[in-house]
Amino acid sequence: MSVFTRVTADELSSWLKRYAIGTLLDLQGIAAGIENTNYFVTTSQGRFVLTLFERLGAGELPFYLNLMAHLARQGIPCPAPVADQSKSYLGNLNGKPATLVTCLPGVPVGSPQPRHCEQVGAILADTHLAGRGYSGGLENPRGPRWWRDAAREVSSFLDADRRELLDSELEFQMRHRALDLPRGPIHADRFRDNVLFEGDRIGGVIDFYFAGIDALLFDVAVTVNDWCVNPAGEIDRERAAALLAAYRRVREFTPAEQEAWPVLLRAAALRFWLSRLYDFYLPRAGELTHAHDPEHFRRVLEARRARPFPLV
Repeated sequence: MSVFTRVTADELSSWLKRYAIGTLLDLQGIAAGIENTNYFVTTSQGRFVLTLFERLGAGELPFYLNLMAHLARQGIPCPAPVADQSKSYLGNLNGKPATLVTCLPGVPVGSPQPRHCEQVGAILADTHLAGRGYSGGLENPRGPRWWRDAAREVSSFLDADRRELLDSELEFQMRHRALDLPRGPIHADRFRDNVLFEGDRIGGVIDFYFAGIDALLFDVAVTVNDWCVNPAGEIDRERAAALLAAYRRVREFTPAEQEAWPVLLRAAALRFWLSRLYDFYLPRAGELTHAHDPEHFRRVLEARRARPFPLV
Protein backbone atom coordinates (compact mmCIF):
# COMPACT_ATOMS: atom_id res chain seq x y z
CA MET A 1 0.00 0.00 0.00
CA SER A 2 3.01 2.32 0.15
CA VAL A 3 4.58 3.72 -3.00
CA PHE A 4 7.76 1.72 -3.55
CA THR A 5 7.57 1.65 -7.36
CA ARG A 6 6.91 4.89 -9.20
CA VAL A 7 4.45 4.79 -12.11
CA THR A 8 4.00 7.83 -14.32
CA ALA A 9 0.76 8.82 -16.04
CA ASP A 10 2.31 8.08 -19.45
CA GLU A 11 3.43 4.61 -18.34
CA LEU A 12 0.02 3.78 -16.94
CA SER A 13 -1.85 5.16 -19.98
CA SER A 14 0.13 2.81 -22.18
CA TRP A 15 -0.46 -0.15 -19.83
CA LEU A 16 -4.21 0.51 -19.64
CA LYS A 17 -4.60 -0.06 -23.39
CA ARG A 18 -4.92 -3.76 -22.54
CA TYR A 19 -8.12 -2.98 -20.59
CA ALA A 20 -11.55 -1.82 -21.72
CA ILE A 21 -11.97 0.76 -18.93
CA GLY A 22 -11.53 4.02 -20.81
CA THR A 23 -8.72 6.57 -20.77
CA LEU A 24 -6.69 7.69 -17.75
CA LEU A 25 -7.87 10.89 -16.05
CA ASP A 26 -5.99 10.82 -12.74
CA LEU A 27 -3.32 8.82 -10.90
CA GLN A 28 -2.68 9.24 -7.17
CA GLY A 29 -0.32 7.29 -4.90
CA ILE A 30 -1.72 5.82 -1.68
CA ALA A 31 0.61 6.57 1.23
CA ALA A 32 -0.46 3.92 3.73
CA GLY A 33 0.68 0.44 4.65
CA ILE A 34 3.98 -1.31 4.10
CA GLU A 35 3.58 -4.24 1.68
CA ASN A 36 2.64 -3.18 -1.85
CA THR A 37 2.53 -0.13 -4.11
CA ASN A 38 -1.02 1.16 -4.54
CA TYR A 39 -2.48 3.96 -6.63
CA PHE A 40 -5.97 5.32 -7.07
CA VAL A 41 -6.69 5.28 -10.80
CA THR A 42 -9.53 7.31 -12.30
CA THR A 43 -10.50 6.66 -15.89
CA SER A 44 -13.28 7.89 -18.13
CA GLN A 45 -15.29 4.82 -17.03
CA GLY A 46 -14.75 4.76 -13.26
CA ARG A 47 -12.36 4.59 -10.32
CA PHE A 48 -10.03 1.68 -9.61
CA VAL A 49 -7.08 0.68 -7.45
CA LEU A 50 -3.83 -0.31 -9.11
CA THR A 51 -1.57 -2.59 -7.06
CA LEU A 52 2.03 -3.45 -7.87
CA PHE A 53 3.23 -6.36 -5.78
CA GLU A 54 6.58 -5.80 -4.10
CA ARG A 55 7.02 -9.15 -2.33
CA LEU A 56 4.53 -11.58 -3.82
CA GLY A 57 5.51 -13.33 -7.04
CA ALA A 58 3.29 -13.91 -10.05
CA GLY A 59 2.95 -17.58 -9.11
CA GLU A 60 1.41 -16.77 -5.72
CA LEU A 61 -1.05 -14.10 -6.83
CA PRO A 62 -3.79 -16.18 -8.52
CA PHE A 63 -4.87 -17.47 -5.08
CA TYR A 64 -5.61 -13.93 -3.86
CA LEU A 65 -7.12 -12.57 -7.05
CA ASN A 66 -9.33 -15.59 -7.65
CA LEU A 67 -10.43 -15.53 -3.99
CA MET A 68 -11.53 -11.90 -4.29
CA ALA A 69 -13.34 -12.65 -7.54
CA HIS A 70 -15.07 -15.64 -5.89
CA LEU A 71 -16.15 -13.64 -2.84
CA ALA A 72 -17.37 -10.71 -4.94
CA ARG A 73 -19.54 -13.10 -6.96
CA GLN A 74 -20.97 -14.38 -3.66
CA GLY A 75 -22.03 -10.85 -2.70
CA ILE A 76 -19.20 -10.08 -0.27
CA PRO A 77 -18.27 -6.36 -0.54
CA CYS A 78 -14.63 -6.80 -1.51
CA PRO A 79 -12.54 -5.53 -4.43
CA ALA A 80 -13.30 -7.38 -7.66
CA PRO A 81 -10.27 -7.89 -9.91
CA VAL A 82 -10.66 -6.40 -13.39
CA ALA A 83 -9.82 -8.74 -16.26
CA ASP A 84 -7.90 -7.41 -19.22
CA GLN A 85 -8.88 -8.11 -22.80
CA SER A 86 -7.15 -11.50 -22.64
CA LYS A 87 -9.29 -12.33 -19.55
CA SER A 88 -6.30 -12.19 -17.18
CA TYR A 89 -6.41 -10.49 -13.79
CA LEU A 90 -2.62 -10.16 -13.62
CA GLY A 91 -0.15 -8.20 -15.70
CA ASN A 92 3.34 -6.73 -15.39
CA LEU A 93 4.06 -3.03 -14.95
CA ASN A 94 7.51 -1.53 -14.48
CA GLY A 95 8.93 -4.94 -13.72
CA LYS A 96 6.37 -5.82 -11.03
CA PRO A 97 3.28 -8.06 -11.09
CA ALA A 98 0.29 -5.73 -11.19
CA THR A 99 -3.48 -5.83 -11.05
CA LEU A 100 -6.49 -3.51 -11.18
CA VAL A 101 -9.44 -3.94 -8.82
CA THR A 102 -12.65 -2.04 -8.30
CA CYS A 103 -12.51 0.88 -5.86
CA LEU A 104 -14.98 0.49 -3.01
CA PRO A 105 -16.85 3.30 -1.24
CA GLY A 106 -16.29 4.47 2.32
CA VAL A 107 -13.48 5.30 4.72
CA PRO A 108 -11.94 3.48 7.71
CA VAL A 109 -13.32 4.07 11.20
CA GLY A 110 -10.63 5.20 13.61
CA SER A 111 -12.62 4.80 16.85
CA PRO A 112 -15.06 1.93 16.34
CA GLN A 113 -18.22 1.65 18.40
CA PRO A 114 -20.21 -1.53 19.14
CA ARG A 115 -22.45 -0.81 16.13
CA HIS A 116 -19.40 -0.92 13.85
CA CYS A 117 -18.07 -4.08 15.48
CA GLU A 118 -21.44 -5.77 15.05
CA GLN A 119 -21.31 -5.26 11.29
CA VAL A 120 -17.69 -6.37 11.13
CA GLY A 121 -18.56 -9.60 12.95
CA ALA A 122 -21.46 -10.33 10.63
CA ILE A 123 -19.53 -9.71 7.41
CA LEU A 124 -16.62 -11.78 8.75
CA ALA A 125 -18.91 -14.77 9.25
CA ASP A 126 -20.56 -14.20 5.85
CA THR A 127 -17.10 -14.22 4.27
CA HIS A 128 -16.17 -17.48 6.00
CA LEU A 129 -19.34 -19.15 4.71
CA ALA A 130 -18.86 -17.74 1.20
CA GLY A 131 -15.29 -19.03 1.16
CA ARG A 132 -16.39 -22.65 1.61
CA GLY A 133 -16.88 -22.96 -2.15
CA TYR A 134 -13.42 -21.68 -3.04
CA SER A 135 -11.05 -24.35 -4.32
CA GLY A 136 -7.75 -22.46 -4.13
CA GLY A 137 -5.12 -23.74 -1.71
CA LEU A 138 -2.44 -21.63 0.01
CA GLU A 139 -1.51 -22.13 3.64
CA ASN A 140 -1.48 -18.93 5.70
CA PRO A 141 1.80 -17.31 4.57
CA ARG A 142 2.20 -15.64 7.97
CA GLY A 143 1.60 -18.82 9.94
CA PRO A 144 3.87 -20.70 12.40
CA ARG A 145 6.71 -21.33 9.95
CA TRP A 146 6.94 -17.60 9.23
CA TRP A 147 6.75 -16.81 12.96
CA ARG A 148 9.86 -18.89 13.59
CA ASP A 149 11.78 -17.39 10.67
CA ALA A 150 10.84 -13.81 11.59
CA ALA A 151 11.69 -14.37 15.25
CA ARG A 152 15.22 -15.43 14.33
CA GLU A 153 15.71 -12.25 12.30
CA VAL A 154 14.39 -9.75 14.88
CA SER A 155 15.64 -11.40 18.09
CA SER A 156 18.97 -9.57 18.13
CA PHE A 157 17.19 -6.20 18.21
CA LEU A 158 15.23 -7.02 21.39
CA ASP A 159 16.14 -6.53 25.02
CA ALA A 160 16.20 -9.51 27.37
CA ASP A 161 12.59 -9.14 28.56
CA ARG A 162 11.13 -8.91 25.06
CA ARG A 163 13.29 -11.77 23.81
CA GLU A 164 12.07 -13.94 26.68
CA LEU A 165 8.46 -13.01 25.90
CA LEU A 166 8.94 -13.90 22.24
CA ASP A 167 10.67 -17.20 22.95
CA SER A 168 8.14 -18.32 25.54
CA GLU A 169 5.17 -17.47 23.34
CA LEU A 170 6.63 -19.29 20.37
CA GLU A 171 7.18 -22.34 22.54
CA PHE A 172 3.60 -22.12 23.86
CA GLN A 173 2.14 -21.84 20.36
CA MET A 174 4.14 -24.79 19.04
CA ARG A 175 2.78 -26.95 21.87
CA HIS A 176 -0.82 -25.97 21.13
CA ARG A 177 -0.82 -25.69 17.34
CA ALA A 178 -2.22 -29.16 16.55
CA LEU A 179 -5.84 -28.05 16.89
CA ASP A 180 -8.71 -29.68 14.99
CA LEU A 181 -10.64 -26.55 14.02
CA PRO A 182 -12.82 -25.55 11.05
CA ARG A 183 -10.57 -24.24 8.29
CA GLY A 184 -10.94 -22.31 5.07
CA PRO A 185 -9.84 -19.12 3.32
CA ILE A 186 -9.28 -16.29 5.81
CA HIS A 187 -8.52 -12.61 5.30
CA ALA A 188 -5.97 -12.70 8.16
CA ASP A 189 -5.59 -8.89 8.28
CA ARG A 190 -9.08 -7.49 8.89
CA PHE A 191 -7.91 -4.42 10.75
CA ARG A 192 -9.76 -1.11 10.99
CA ASP A 193 -7.91 0.34 8.00
CA ASN A 194 -9.03 -2.58 5.83
CA VAL A 195 -12.76 -2.08 6.39
CA LEU A 196 -14.48 0.89 4.76
CA PHE A 197 -17.66 2.40 6.21
CA GLU A 198 -20.23 4.66 4.60
CA GLY A 199 -21.79 6.17 7.69
CA ASP A 200 -22.76 3.17 9.81
CA ARG A 201 -22.78 0.69 6.92
CA ILE A 202 -19.85 -1.29 5.56
CA GLY A 203 -18.88 -0.19 2.06
CA GLY A 204 -16.19 -2.80 1.59
CA VAL A 205 -13.38 -4.98 2.94
CA ILE A 206 -10.03 -4.47 1.23
CA ASP A 207 -6.44 -5.78 1.12
CA PHE A 208 -6.69 -9.57 0.84
CA TYR A 209 -2.98 -10.04 0.19
CA PHE A 210 -2.27 -11.76 3.51
CA ALA A 211 -5.10 -14.25 2.96
CA GLY A 212 -4.56 -18.00 3.16
CA ILE A 213 -6.03 -21.24 4.38
CA ASP A 214 -6.10 -21.46 8.16
CA ALA A 215 -8.43 -21.87 11.12
CA LEU A 216 -11.45 -19.61 10.73
CA LEU A 217 -11.11 -18.83 14.41
CA PHE A 218 -7.68 -17.27 13.80
CA ASP A 219 -9.39 -14.74 11.52
CA VAL A 220 -11.84 -13.92 14.31
CA ALA A 221 -8.99 -13.51 16.80
CA VAL A 222 -7.09 -11.16 14.47
CA THR A 223 -10.22 -9.05 14.07
CA VAL A 224 -11.05 -8.86 17.78
CA ASN A 225 -7.45 -7.97 18.65
CA ASP A 226 -7.76 -4.82 16.54
CA TRP A 227 -11.40 -3.76 16.54
CA CYS A 228 -12.08 -4.46 20.20
CA VAL A 229 -8.99 -3.25 22.11
CA ASN A 230 -8.03 -0.07 23.90
CA PRO A 231 -4.57 1.56 23.65
CA ALA A 232 -3.35 -0.58 26.57
CA GLY A 233 -4.15 -3.73 24.59
CA GLU A 234 -7.08 -4.76 26.81
CA ILE A 235 -10.29 -6.03 25.21
CA ASP A 236 -13.29 -3.72 25.35
CA ARG A 237 -16.02 -6.11 26.43
CA GLU A 238 -18.93 -4.23 24.85
CA ARG A 239 -17.30 -4.06 21.44
CA ALA A 240 -16.11 -7.68 21.59
CA ALA A 241 -19.52 -8.92 22.67
CA ALA A 242 -21.16 -7.09 19.75
CA LEU A 243 -18.70 -8.51 17.21
CA LEU A 244 -18.82 -12.09 18.48
CA ALA A 245 -22.61 -12.17 18.88
CA ALA A 246 -23.08 -10.94 15.30
CA TYR A 247 -20.65 -13.57 14.04
CA ARG A 248 -22.46 -16.33 15.93
CA ARG A 249 -25.80 -15.38 14.42
CA VAL A 250 -24.33 -16.36 11.05
CA ARG A 251 -21.92 -19.18 12.04
CA GLU A 252 -21.88 -20.78 15.48
CA PHE A 253 -18.57 -21.68 17.08
CA THR A 254 -17.82 -25.35 17.64
CA PRO A 255 -16.89 -26.73 21.09
CA ALA A 256 -13.30 -27.15 19.87
CA GLU A 257 -13.20 -23.49 18.85
CA GLN A 258 -14.48 -22.39 22.23
CA GLU A 259 -11.71 -24.35 23.91
CA ALA A 260 -9.02 -23.07 21.55
CA TRP A 261 -10.03 -19.40 21.70
CA PRO A 262 -7.44 -18.21 24.27
CA VAL A 263 -4.65 -19.87 22.27
CA LEU A 264 -5.75 -18.24 19.00
CA LEU A 265 -6.06 -14.79 20.58
CA ARG A 266 -2.45 -15.13 21.68
CA ALA A 267 -1.41 -16.47 18.27
CA ALA A 268 -3.00 -13.50 16.50
CA ALA A 269 -1.23 -11.07 18.83
CA LEU A 270 2.10 -12.84 18.30
CA ARG A 271 1.76 -12.78 14.51
CA PHE A 272 1.29 -9.00 14.41
CA TRP A 273 3.87 -8.24 17.05
CA LEU A 274 6.37 -10.17 14.92
CA SER A 275 5.38 -8.51 11.65
CA ARG A 276 5.63 -5.05 13.18
CA LEU A 277 9.00 -5.86 14.72
CA TYR A 278 10.20 -7.07 11.34
CA ASP A 279 8.98 -4.00 9.46
CA PHE A 280 10.31 -1.65 12.15
CA TYR A 281 13.81 -3.09 12.39
CA LEU A 282 14.22 -4.42 8.85
CA PRO A 283 12.41 -1.87 6.67
CA ARG A 284 12.61 -1.65 2.91
CA ALA A 285 13.44 1.60 1.15
CA GLY A 286 10.21 3.15 -0.11
CA GLU A 287 9.07 6.42 -1.52
CA LEU A 288 6.14 6.73 0.88
CA THR A 289 6.30 4.25 3.76
CA HIS A 290 4.72 3.83 7.16
CA ALA A 291 5.82 1.27 9.75
CA HIS A 292 3.55 0.65 12.73
CA ASP A 293 4.79 0.73 16.32
CA PRO A 294 5.48 -2.88 17.42
CA GLU A 295 4.96 -2.02 21.09
CA HIS A 296 1.18 -1.93 20.71
CA PHE A 297 1.02 -5.62 19.86
CA ARG A 298 3.51 -6.49 22.56
CA ARG A 299 0.99 -5.00 24.99
CA VAL A 300 -1.85 -6.91 23.30
CA LEU A 301 0.08 -10.17 23.61
CA GLU A 302 0.91 -9.62 27.27
CA ALA A 303 -2.73 -8.78 27.99
CA ARG A 304 -3.95 -11.99 26.27
CA ARG A 305 -1.46 -14.06 28.21
CA ALA A 306 -2.50 -12.53 31.53
CA ARG A 307 -6.27 -12.22 31.04
CA PRO A 308 -8.00 -14.65 28.65
CA PHE A 309 -11.27 -13.38 27.19
CA PRO A 310 -14.24 -15.78 26.76
CA LEU A 311 -15.56 -16.56 23.28
CA VAL A 312 -19.19 -17.07 24.34
